Amino acid sequence: MLKSQVFRLPISSPDDTSALEKLLKQGVINAEDIVAVLGKTEGNGCVNDFTRGLCTLAYKLKLAEHLGVSGEEVEKRVAFVISGGTEGILSPHVTVFTRSEAGDAPAEGKTLALGVGFTRDFLPEEIGTMAQLEEVARVVREAMADARITDAADVHFVQIKCPLLTSDRINEAQARGKKTATTDTYKSMGYSRAASALGIALALGEVDAADLDDAAICADWSLYSAVASTSAGVELLNCEIILLGNSEEFASDSRIGHSVMQSSIDIDAVLDAMRDSGLVFDGLPGEEETARVVNIFAKAEADPTGLVLGRRNTMLTDSDLNHTRHARAVVGGVVAAVAHDPMVYVSGGAEHQGPAGGGPVAVITKI
Repeated sequence: MLKSQVFRLPISSPDDTSALEKLLKQGVINAEDIVAVLGKTEGNGCVNDFTRGLCTLAYKLKLAEHLGVSGEEVEKRVAFVISGGTEGILSPHVTVFTRSEAGDAPAEGKTLALGVGFTRDFLPEEIGTMAQLEEVARVVREAMADARITDAADVHFVQIKCPLLTSDRINEAQARGKKTATTDTYKSMGYSRAASALGIALALGEVDAADLDDAAICADWSLYSAVASTSAGVELLNCEIILLGNSEEFASDSRIGHSVMQSSIDIDAVLDAMRDSGLVFDGLPGEEETARVVNIFAKAEADPTGLVLGRRNTMLTDSDLNHTRHARAVVGGVVAAVAHDPMVYVSGGAEHQGPAGGGPVAVITKI
C-alpha cells in the first residue's frame, strides 16, 4: 500500500521556504517523499511574472540541500507547479504533496492517490497545438497509472504547469520557417493552457479524438475537461503534471472530490465539491467541517460573453488590469468565504477547463 499526504504552508514571499524547512527538521516531512509542490505567489500571473521562477528555484534548492543531490536531479523527481496571482484576499502559499509506503495499513475505501508525470520539451511551434495536446494526453495516462487509478471517474483534479511563447521563442521558430499558434506572448498562455486541458480531457475520455484538431483549440468551448487545471509560465519548456484522485491501493488520511463551477460566483458548485470529498452538512459548512479541509483548488476566468448571470461586467474591457486577475479575485472571494479561509488555490485562465465562464473546483479533506 501507498499513502499520500498534503501539507499547506503559508509563505511570506515567493522564496520563503521556512515553513517547509521547519517540517523537514521536525521529521514531519521526509524530503525523499516529496513528489510535488503546488504554489500560489503574489506576482501578476502574466508573461513577465518572475515570482513563479523564483519560488520554483527556492524550493528546488531547498530540496537539493536536504536530499544531497543537484537541482537538476530534483527536477527529475519533483513536479513544481507555481501559479502567479493572489489578487483580492487570496493568501500566498504552497501545497506540498508526499507519497510513501503505507506498509500493511488498510485503506478506508478509496483514499487520496497521487501520480506525477513530465512531458518532453516542446518546440515553440508545438505550443498550443495538437502536438502538445497529444503528448499531454500520453503523460496523463502514465500519471493515472502512477496513481494506481484504473477508472477515470476516480480522477478528481489534474494540475499542469505548461510553457508559453516569448519573443525569442517566436523569433527562433520563424527563423526556421515555422509558424507558432500565435505571435502574441500573452495569448500564447491561453493556447498552452487550452492544449494542456484538452490533453487531459482526451486522456480521461471526456472528449473524442475525432473532435480535436488545431482549429478547436481556444475556439470550440463545448470541448472541456471537468477536472483540468492548467497554468502557463515562462520558466519551463515542458509540462509538469500532478494527478489527484482516489484509489483503493492508497491508505491515505484524506480524500478528494470535485465539482464544476458554471460561473465565477457559483457557490453551489463549491459546496458540492466539499460534499463530494466526504464532508456532510446542510446549508453552509460550519467550523467542524471546514477544519477538515486541507485545501481547495479552483479555476477562474472571465466569461467570454462579458456577462455573469446575465449582468454585464467590465473584466474583459478593463485596459488597466488583465481579466485573469479580476477572475482570480472574484473566485477567490467565493471560495474563501465558503472555506472560512483565504489561503486557497485559485488559478486564472480556464480555457477548456470547465464550461466557458466557469471552471473545475476540487477539495481535499481529512477523513
